[in-house]
Amino acid sequence: MDALTPRSAAAQWLRSVEAVIGAVAAAILLALLALVIADVYLRYLFRSGLIGTEDLAIWLHVAMISIGAPLSLGSALAMRLDVFVKLLPERLLPATLALGDVFSVLTALILLFGGREIMSMLGGVSPTLGAPEWVRFGFLGAGGGLVLLVLFLQRISEGRLAGLVASSIAGAALYISVPETSIETVFPPSLFLALTAAVGVVLAAPLAHSFIAAAYVAIAFGSSLPEPAIVSTTVSGMSKFLLLAVPFFLLVGGLLTASGGADRLVQFAASMVGHRRAGLAQTTLLTSVLFSGTSGSSVANAAFGASTFQPELVKRGYPPAQAGAIIAATSILDNVIPPSIAFLILAAATNLSVGSLLVGGFLAGALMAVCLSIAIQLTVCQKVTQGRATRKERLQAAISAIPAFGLGLIVIAGIRFGIVTTTEAAALAALYTVGLAIWSGLGFTATYFAFQQAASEAAAIGLLIGAASPFAFLLAVDGVSVLVTQVVTLFGGSAIAVLILSNVILLIVGLVLDIGAAILLLGPILLPAAVTAGIDPIHFGVILVVNLMIHGLTPPLGVLIFVVSGVTKIPATLLFRAVIPYLVSLLLSLAIMCALAVIV
Repeated sequence: MDALTPRSAAAQWLRSVEAVIGAVAAAILLALLALVIADVYLRYLFRSGLIGTEDLAIWLHVAMISIGAPLSLGSALAMRLDVFVKLLPERLLPATLALGDVFSVLTALILLFGGREIMSMLGGVSPTLGAPEWVRFGFLGAGGGLVLLVLFLQRISEGRLAGLVASSIAGAALYISVPETSIETVFPPSLFLALTAAVGVVLAAPLAHSFIAAAYVAIAFGSSLPEPAIVSTTVSGMSKFLLLAVPFFLLVGGLLTASGGADRLVQFAASMVGHRRAGLAQTTLLTSVLFSGTSGSSVANAAFGASTFQPELVKRGYPPAQAGAIIAATSILDNVIPPSIAFLILAAATNLSVGSLLVGGFLAGALMAVCLSIAIQLTVCQKVTQGRATRKERLQAAISAIPAFGLGLIVIAGIRFGIVTTTEAAALAALYTVGLAIWSGLGFTATYFAFQQAASEAAAIGLLIGAASPFAFLLAVDGVSVLVTQVVTLFGGSAIAVLILSNVILLIVGLVLDIGAAILLLGPILLPAAVTAGIDPIHFGVILVVNLMIHGLTPPLGVLIFVVSGVTKIPATLLFRAVIPYLVSLLLSLAIMCALAVIV
């Protein structure tokens, strides 16, 4: 047998390490689900509960994020903006990619050594768990070490050893030199924070790594957050019980698709509207509306729709680009119609009521669906190709879809009527979906993959939420929110002025920032100005989410376009062109929401 080359050996080690990390992350998610369900069971049936359940769940969640974070390095979960890198000549790519890796190396060192420093400084014991407080911060330190390990194995397996050496030296040099550097300037540290993060985004560094590295570089310009405080703020940002709903909802979507529940929703939607003009396109839309009540993730819906509907739409005469554009546009509804991960992030960032945001999401989603339906009707030339379903067929389809509809009842009714918290509702929905998966005969491997995928996606989202916390803190310290309010006042300070300015800011920022990052950074800044102008905060929160979700269809980021493009192999440029009519209809729905915010 031939000896392994360094590249093949590294690739083999990488697969082994990622498999172990994925298994541990999936096991933690299973433990989280069991813990929350046990607490709900004891509290509602026996009027008792487990002491320290919430704290233990938060600690496990931080552990899952820290351990699972390296899994996103080589996938779309890293939320890299690589559109600028792709425009460069091929000879410049190795150097550019190495520069992007500098941000990852620096971030890993910050988490590793910053976490270790906090562990040595922090005393005390958790009153509910009886465990040392430093353990929670130690998880992130271990995560930093795992990021370094996975990054090294990835680059060696790709044959990019020279770039790895260069980025490692540069990252280590920055880590050592920044605390020893003091640059006097009249500008606030947050300006250099934003500029450094922008450089990372342009170089296609992972978004969360760009934020953490930027917060560290800002130390040289007078930032009030030293290295241990950056790590501490990051951990605090992800240490919210509400955020546990994110992995549970992701698990719901994954299990529902794997068990066939999503297919039954498709059959029900087809029986209702499949016979109409543009029937299959309208079925795609109605399925997105129904699927929204289960997955809470537009990316999951886009991937599901691209694999399920794209072939059928093309068979029935739809141009491939138009078919993909319809799928991408209708997928937006998943992060608007509850349960919505975007609204969970907004509630965590601004302390707005989750229940009220979900109601607002229902109304906004209905308006957007109507506008999209009209746009589909006007742009699709397909004639009726499916017979009208009989009353019996519709009834059978509805009965078949009842198990999936039960999810909506658990989530929405449970939260809205105060029966359970958002996190508990998400856990109950996940348990319900596990039951559906077992009932449908889903095997262990597919179930395990759903847990692993949900844990990986939740880790990427959780790290982004944590990484945005130091960023948001420095923006608040430098009075950016006050500055925005003052600018609005210069424009008259009216509700109309706030809405125009806010939408312009969101439309610009949304072009280059992931929706989660934009919500975390801009929500706390823009909301006070809206409240001052007399706009209902819930209504404004819904407008903010809808505005940013629309950017799933706009270049250069257009994440929903790229998801559909990746599944269907249709060039993203063609999809961006084909989605214009549906983008216009969604902007019209946004304008109507803004008008209602002023009138009501």
